[in-house]
Amino acid sequence: MASNTKGLVYLGEFDVIVVGAGHAGIEAAAASARLGARTGLFTLGLDGIGNMPCNPSIGGTAKGHLVREIDALGGVMALAADATTLQSRMLNRGKGPAVHSLRAQIDRQAYHRFTKEYLERTPGLCIKQAEVVDLLLENGRVKGVCTRLHGFYGAKAVVLCTGTNLAGKIFVGDASVASGPDGQHAAALLAESLRAAGLPMRRFKTGTPARVHRRSIDFSVLERQPGEEPPEPFSFLTPPGGVKNQVDCFIAWTNPATHEVIRQNLHRSPLYGGAIEGVGPRYCPSIEDKVVRFADKDRHQIFVEPCGPDTEEMYLQGMSSSLPEDVQIAMYRTIRGFEHIEIMRPAYAIEYDCIDPQALRHTLESRAVAGLYGAGQFCGTSGYEEAAAQGLLAGANAALAVLGRPGLTLPRYTSYLGTLVDDLVTKGVMDPYRMMTSRSEYRLTLRQDNADERLTPIGRKFGLVDDGRWAAFEKAMEIKAAEEKRLASTAVRAADLNAVTAKEGLPPVEKGGTAAQLLRRPELAYRHIAAVIGPGEGVDGRMAGRIATEIKYEGYIARQQRAIREAKRLESQPIPENFDYAPLEGLRLEAREKLQKLRPADIAAAGRIPGVSPADIAVLSVAVAAASAKAKREGETKG
Repeated sequence: MASNTKGLVYLGEFDVIVVGAGHAGIEAAAASARLGARTGLFTLGLDGIGNMPCNPSIGGTAKGHLVREIDALGGVMALAADATTLQSRMLNRGKGPAVHSLRAQIDRQAYHRFTKEYLERTPGLCIKQAEVVDLLLENGRVKGVCTRLHGFYGAKAVVLCTGTNLAGKIFVGDASVASGPDGQHAAALLAESLRAAGLPMRRFKTGTPARVHRRSIDFSVLERQPGEEPPEPFSFLTPPGGVKNQVDCFIAWTNPATHEVIRQNLHRSPLYGGAIEGVGPRYCPSIEDKVVRFADKDRHQIFVEPCGPDTEEMYLQGMSSSLPEDVQIAMYRTIRGFEHIEIMRPAYAIEYDCIDPQALRHTLESRAVAGLYGAGQFCGTSGYEEAAAQGLLAGANAALAVLGRPGLTLPRYTSYLGTLVDDLVTKGVMDPYRMMTSRSEYRLTLRQDNADERLTPIGRKFGLVDDGRWAAFEKAMEIKAAEEKRLASTAVRAADLNAVTAKEGLPPVEKGGTAAQLLRRPELAYRHIAAVIGPGEGVDGRMAGRIATEIKYEGYIARQQRAIREAKRLESQPIPENFDYAPLEGLRLEAREKLQKLRPADIAAAGRIPGVSPADIAVLSVAVAAASAKAKREGETKG
């Protein structure tokens, strides 16, 4: 880390500098500029803005929730996804509404063009193609960045969104090369400077499948996977019908012959040969890892997905690998429909540097370096959606700090984003973190359909939500409230309802009631009620489903709300930043060490730290209350 600018040329000044223009960097830069901070976005290449080096899709299980939350806070990802959707499907329809998650196949190049133009048109945001190789520090605080071309830019805050470029290294068989994804060069010098500064860095790994030529696939023997009709958009601002299904996806399967090719060549895999040092994602293993770990399975699913309407590249989701190219060819050609496969881009594994996220605060600011923030894979996560969500939070907090305003932190019960960040900074990660619905204890409350109701008021309070979005939100809430009132007060006769449901073969209801009472029945949907009393004014399909869910699950939601109130109570017991844990003999040594290191903001956060038991929390709660009472008495005495 540089402490002076000798030999460097001063090139300008920003309030906030964002390093990296992937999904985290896009949201960080846009959020910072939206709040009024003069923002610089530095990227290794302008043509890499919004790149999708792995799967050309947005959303998925739990990830779709994050996209909706980003949108509710005024972010970019949902708008970009809706503008470039090729196919849309709602996952987990057969399960409860808490785990319904939207996923869209994306036109990869169109997504890049959309996000690049969006940023170019953002007031207060300056985009620069330059490699940041060092940070300028002064008295433990960020003062700017240095570039590879011997320039320096001043800044009051810096957000690192380096993705897999930070000391990136590509592996294909016994070949390895310093590189970022898709042939971008690796940010090796910046990685060295961060390690030299003593930041707790670690090495992670991820991978991506091959891209193959469309003409080399026999689609007639694959399982067709059409989009869902009508397709649902991500953004609360996109009207019904705003996205269209344009393509089909397909499903193929590996077989015992595929697995045998892999087993015979495991010695040529850098993953099993020891060349790869980084820890890979637990929930997205390579195909060779699947074959070893799940030896009892005789086949694994492969999703064949287009990268765009104007390219012949097809993405083989589910078959990431670091095996040599000749083995990849042999492996793929054992699969039905792939017998004549043409690989356009081989599969590869990539190692990269990231920080131990326990070194960050809930604002995603470094505990050690004031004004330094992180987001995305730099913080130990995987996935575009996790990166974008963190980017929005980090960029907003960097700008808020520069502007002298309170920071934005999201408790677990507000959002998947809050859960994600809390998991990172309190529990840490041993492998790349992936968001899953099971990670949230409040998932029935944190559904994707109500992200605006949960987060748009917060975004508005902090200045992230503009007038247009706020007006649309207020209108939606008016429609929702009016329809809930109508359903609760409108009587429905059993005979009228049975005349509708009999057409679908549903069992008849014995007696009528209010529309809301009848809608609680599991077999009845909003459309059945609307067929009798008419649809509510302004109620579209999304809103209808949301209202029905809240009526059907009212009791369960009320139970979660009680748990949330208890969490809020514990959060109302703040722990002073300089609280001394050493004298508390009732705390076990492990708990004392972890509390001293992580410095939780309140009792609730302390209770979520691994190794801190309920008994430790009881001792800590009493001690904090006593310290607060003592401080209050001393203040009154001085006064």
